[in-house]
Amino acid sequence: MAASKIAITIDDKTLKRLDLLVKSKVYPNRSNAIQQAVAEKLQRIDKSRLARECAKLDPGVEQSSAEEGFAWELEEWPEY
Repeated sequence: MAASKIAITIDDKTLKRLDLLVKSKVYPNRSNAIQQAVAEKLQRIDKSRLARECAKLDPGVEQSSAEEGFAWELEEWPEY
């Protein structure tokens, strides 16, 4: 996977905690720790966006759509 080098600013307290995690071998280095943290945050954002979109759905409409499609599929199956 291609990677890009960037510069970030991080407060001292957070950096000390990060360095403790690296020192205790939770992460191999700062870069890896920050990469994983950003990736996890982006996943949470995606999941919350999906949850918000799902909350907009009308359960009644979704149920009737599913049943309509299911009935159509049953007509296609041969009887044994």
